[in-house]
Amino acid sequence: MIIKRRQKDKEEDRSKDIQKEREKRRRKMMRGKYGQAPLKHAKKGINSCCYAGSVFLILMVMLVFSYVSEGSVGVIAGFAGLAVAVLAWLGLMSGIRGFREREKNYITCKVGVVCNVLLLLGLMSIFFRGLF
Repeated sequence: MIIKRRQKDKEEDRSKDIQKEREKRRRKMMRGKYGQAPLKHAKKGINSCCYAGSVFLILMVMLVFSYVSEGSVGVIAGFAGLAVAVLAWLGLMSGIRGFREREKNYITCKVGVVCNVLLLLGLMSIFFRGLF
């Protein structure tokens, strides 16, 4: 009688374990679309967004510095402007290369490319405005 009870308990434990495993699998399948795992962001796209953020931050610091010094900035600000343009270009290239990664979410690539293009256009307009 005790042996039968132990076997029954073991069978109940097994059935509970099986139900738990089924529930875990069901939860995993519900994460993504049609039971697929969710896509990760492209690494190059994340780098592109980081480039855009750092370029924007440096550009804002340069503009504040120029405003505080009433427009009399030295050669260092010019070199910083060139460095910002180079960083924006690197961010643009990184975003474009991010589209080549397979099985990834490309939203960071799109955001990085758009932000870096806008920053490059802004820097070019500042440069050409200063020439004329």
